[in-house]
Amino acid sequence: MPKIALINYRKRILSLILAFICFCFSLFALPINFGLSNNLAWADTVNPCETSAITADFPYKSNYIEVLGSKMHYIDVGSGKPILFIHGNSGWSYVWRNIIPFVIPQGRAIAVDLMGMGKSDKPAIDYSFADHYRYLEAFIAALNLQDITLVVHDWGSTLGFHYASRHKDNVRGIAFMEAFIPPFFPVDNIQQMGEELAEVFGAVRSSPEGQKLVYERNIFIEELLSNAILRDLSDAELAAYRCPYLQKPSRKPLLVWASQIPIAGEPPETETIINQYSEWLRQTTIPKLHFYVSPGGSLNPPEVAQWTAQHFPNIETHYLGEGLHYLEEDYPEEIGRAIADWLRRIETINCDY
Repeated sequence: MPKIALINYRKRILSLILAFICFCFSLFALPINFGLSNNLAWADTVNPCETSAITADFPYKSNYIEVLGSKMHYIDVGSGKPILFIHGNSGWSYVWRNIIPFVIPQGRAIAVDLMGMGKSDKPAIDYSFADHYRYLEAFIAALNLQDITLVVHDWGSTLGFHYASRHKDNVRGIAFMEAFIPPFFPVDNIQQMGEELAEVFGAVRSSPEGQKLVYERNIFIEELLSNAILRDLSDAELAAYRCPYLQKPSRKPLLVWASQIPIAGEPPETETIINQYSEWLRQTTIPKLHFYVSPGGSLNPPEVAQWTAQHFPNIETHYLGEGLHYLEEDYPEEIGRAIADWLRRIETINCDY
């Protein structure tokens, strides 16, 4: 079976499982409680069939600020202490649209578009991790954000963890999902990412033919995105994800992100950064909230959540249900409500960072 077809097959199986769960809820309307340990906070009263919070609408005003000579786009709603949402590869602030309404009662929600992505400018830079971090750090300084809660996904996690480890006094908590963390990262062998993704990322990282998958086929948007979401995106949602990357040159950041994944010691810069903040996460008592699903994407299968629960101090791990990589698109209400509740609880916590 072709690799992409295999991914679609697995996605269909997960959809059938979710449909069965929905059927059971419709019959019995019973909560789920698996009796796990206290530091594993499960979504035990949420009906996974409830999709009223999912919409294609993006009803937020666009804001721009000049950072290092280029403009970065962001949305900014609510008031109070800042809650900074940082997306990953293929995404932009749009990915957080359905989570933010549940979070803004607890603070000022800011979702940034990384440089070269979303509605931010596309300067002629390499788009390495170092470039993205330089702009993000300057963005936070330009907005004078203080006492930040970070909500991060994918490469947004690496940027956020790196920032938090370097600015300990300016971060009050970190909520993360599908993150670059131990014990899966750094990766010793590309096969650890799974056969399908190993084939795609191996080609993208090492061959001109693989790079055509990004520039010509736009594989990250047209194939990998939809295959990493349990539900089917609407035409309007797909159009929103495509919009920032309609021109071939605009897809450069997507390609470069793939090359930044530390595999067998390459590139050494991101491997060093992940190792450094991973050690910090093992020591810091800053509040942490880890969302995960099963089987998960290539980053955080359930065993990673078990590992973080055992090795990261002051962490809660929150199981959402069946899912893949883009938890934000399958469980926005559950994620938003859990973050809001967690923020209420950590407000009174004093941490020794």
